[in-house]
Amino acid sequence: MDAQSVADDCGVWQWSASTGTDPQPYFRIFNPVSQGEKFDPDGTFVKKYLPVLRQVPLQYIHKPWEMPEHVQEKAGCRLGIDYPVPRVDHASRRKLAMSLFQEAKDRYAMTRK
Repeated sequence: MDAQSVADDCGVWQWSASTGTDPQPYFRIFNPVSQGEKFDPDGTFVKKYLPVLRQVPLQYIHKPWEMPEHVQEKAGCRLGIDYPVPRVDHASRRKLAMSLFQEAKDRYAMTRK
């Protein structure tokens, strides 16, 4: 494999995993929950790779942290014990990212005057 192929492959994987630079405008923020709902609506992928979520009802499969305690008990998936609690509040972090991107955009515009 030549160097260009390696670079292309790396770029494709970074784009697919949303870990690289996004060619879209600054306002595009990756949302793992909506991606799961869109591309894994039945939770097949989630249940295969996260066996602790296999008994979780479909309405909570992409947001297990929203399960009431009685549902957690029934599914055998207790938050903070069997499955971690969220470390990031996506909505608040999205707002922060948007404001930082806007700030950078504004700073750049000021240098262009």
